This record gives sequence, structure tokens and C-alpha cells, in this order.
Amino acid sequence: MGLHDRLSRSTAVNGAVAEATAPASAVDPYADLKAHVHHACIAKLGPELFNDNPQNLNDAVYRAVTEELAITDTPLTREERRELVRQLTDDILGYGPLERYLADDTVTEVMVNGAENVWVERGGKIERTPSRFVDDAHLMRIIDKIVSQVGRRVDEASPMVDARLPDGSRVNAIIPPLALSGPTLTIRKFSRDPYTINDLITFGTLSPRAAQFLGACVKGKLNILISGGTGTGKTTTLNAVSSFIPGDERIVTIEDAAELQMQQQHVITLESRPPNIEGVGEVRIRELVRNALRMRPDRIIVGEVRGPETLDMLQAMNTGHEGSMTTIHANSPRDALARLETLVLTAGVELPHRAIREQIASAFDVLVQIVRLVDGTRRVSCISEVVGMESEVVTLQDLFVAASPSEDDAARAKRLMTPLRATGLKPHFLEKLTANNVVLPAGFFAGDDEDVRAAFTVNGYGQ
Repeated sequence: MGLHDRLSRSTAVNGAVAEATAPASAVDPYADLKAHVHHACIAKLGPELFNDNPQNLNDAVYRAVTEELAITDTPLTREERRELVRQLTDDILGYGPLERYLADDTVTEVMVNGAENVWVERGGKIERTPSRFVDDAHLMRIIDKIVSQVGRRVDEASPMVDARLPDGSRVNAIIPPLALSGPTLTIRKFSRDPYTINDLITFGTLSPRAAQFLGACVKGKLNILISGGTGTGKTTTLNAVSSFIPGDERIVTIEDAAELQMQQQHVITLESRPPNIEGVGEVRIRELVRNALRMRPDRIIVGEVRGPETLDMLQAMNTGHEGSMTTIHANSPRDALARLETLVLTAGVELPHRAIREQIASAFDVLVQIVRLVDGTRRVSCISEVVGMESEVVTLQDLFVAASPSEDDAARAKRLMTPLRATGLKPHFLEKLTANNVVLPAGFFAGDDEDVRAAFTVNGYGQ
């Protein structure tokens, strides 16, 4: 008996309990009709479903659904018939009830907790939607469709999977027996048009001067570490900052699931691979980092370091691959350094702590800390310089800081954090920037420029 059959059987056994506990609005009166028309259309279209022309395929599915609904002779109003045609077309061609939210640009995340619970995130806030799947088997068909497109699989032997949609959105699925509440699907959407550094300034994530400083750091080939919690916008910030990389440089990106949307032309994208059904064939990020060193990269960008690949990334940064960037989960710049040290130890190499800290201190030049506030906004809270080692400690120097506002400021401006402002301290890597033909104006790190937003224009990549 297959996984879908077992899920269907489990749904049937517990049907009475589900109907008793679910609200009346959650029961789909057309579930049987939609299932019948769906299977009839699949059988009718057959190989035509593999038509390479999207418009012809859409027209064929629309006609088939309309004809099958007419054959069933079910009394429906015009609005009900139109809605059923839309839902069935989405099921056959797209991702069923999720299609409308994937097409909605205001939705940033879609979360499915079993067949009857679909939640979305808008503006940093989570809200429940009226959409639902017919049953767990229906949700499993959508999950299978998503993961099979990228050569992944999900079943009882491998009940967790990371995948991506064609537009680059990140997908995670976990199914029974690990997920007790039913198949669970999480989709982190990415904007069709990647956010630029000017967008981040408009949103208030960065100040104009801080954005100009990060652009100078990227052009000056400084190694940058972006840290923050889950959902704070690390990948979005990495995307925006990477636009400053000159267009004539060779870039190699390495990720678990390809998410970065680089704007340059000379880009090689590498993606890790999970083991196959026999448990072999796994390719981890660590092997990809090592292979990237043989590909003559000017810059290596690792989507996120979370394991032994951290040691290889540090070695790459310390052996001539300047201007590399990566992200890490951490709550502060100091926590990011401590977590880097911990991740290096997972590589199984017996190194003294001082040696690891020296590697970290010489590898990274700039740390960018991102936080997510309670109102859903994302803010860069701190930009710090890695100065070096003092005794057994890696020393940091804050260059730009956004602090909690005073009571008067909070009441007057209704804001949770002050704008990102320069601390007045000059970084020690100015000579390195100058050596790479990047010169910051005198007095750049002095004073405050909160009101010069309109005067700042970010140079595009390759300029």
C-alpha cells in the first residue's frame, strides 16, 4: 500500500471525528465533484499535459474542466462554476489552493499545517486564510509535484525535504510519521524583482551612509559576514549587497537550495544534493566549497554556513579569495563569532581555540547584524569591523549602530529602533580599500546624515 493510500485510509477512519470537530465552513461540499472531474481531466488529456506551450496547455485544461463539469450536470450557479473551474485548473496546472497566494506579491511566506490549515505572512504578520485542501492525500500530491520538479523525493523513508519553486522560492516539507498533524509545507517566497540596496533604504532597513559604506566594502574586496535570526532577511540583504560586485569578476555561489538572484553575468551557481533512495550520492556544501577553489573564482558566496563547510570557507578567505560573503544564524555580532568557532569544531579537526579564532579574525573584515522587530520590519542593527586578536579574544569595533529609542523619541516618532548612525570610529581597513581603488571621503565616519537620504544614489554593479 502506497503512502497516499495510507493517508487516504487514515483520513477515512478519522472522518467522523474530523467532521465533528471542524467548523462547518471548513467542509468542502464539492470535494467529491472536484476529485471526479480532476481524475477525468487527467485521463482525458494524457500526454497533452506535457505540452511545452504554456498557453496551449492552459487552454486545453480549461476546456477539459469545463466539459467535464457540463457532463456531470451538477446544478451550479455561474459564480460557483467559475470558482470550480479556477480551482481545478490550479490543481492540474499549478499548486492547487496555494496558487493564489504564490501569485500574490503581498504574501511573503505560505505555511500549510495539514490539509485544513493554510497560513500566510503579509507585512511581517501571520494570518489564517480560508483556503484548505480536500484531504492529506490532496496536499501530498501538491508536495510531490513541487519536490519532483527539482529531482527530490519525499516518502516514509525520507520524510523531510528541502526544495525550491521555479521562481527560486524556498520550500520545506515534512510529512508523517514525523509530522503528527499531517503533511506540513512551508514556502518562503522571493520577490520576482529582487530588492535592491535602494529598496532597503526606502524600507528603512539601512541608512544611506551605511549602504554607501557596504557598497565600498564589497567593491574594496572585504570579506563580509551577515548574521541574524530566522526570517530577518539575511539572504535578501546578501542579494542586495552583492549587486556592488563588478560585472567583470567570476562569482561562484554555493547553497543548499539555490535562492540567490545574482545580477551579474559571470556567475556559476552550485547546489548541494541529498542522498538518493539507496542512501548514497550525497554532495554537501563542504565538497562544493572545495571544488569551487578549483574553478578560478574571484569571489565565493556561500548562502549560509551551518556545518563543517565553515572551516573550508575560512581557509578560502585566508588564501586569496577576497571579497567573499556568507550568512549565519546568530543574535549578535559577538554570537556570530562564537557560532563560527563552534561550527569549525564540527569539521572534526582538532584545532586549539586560539588557532580557530585567529582564522576567523583574519578571514572576516565586516559583520552585518540584522534583526526583525515586533512590528514585522527588518532592520540592520549594527555594522561592525573585525579588528583582530587581543590575547584570546577576537575584538570588534562598531562602525554603525541602531539603538533602542528613548521614551521621547519612541512616543514622537512611534519607532522601535533609531536609524542606523555612524559611531565616529574609523575602521582599520581603509588602507585595504585604498589598495583596491576605493576611497571614502574625508569625514565619512563623523557626524550624522539621517536627512541626506534623497542625495544618495547607489551605483549599480559593474560600475
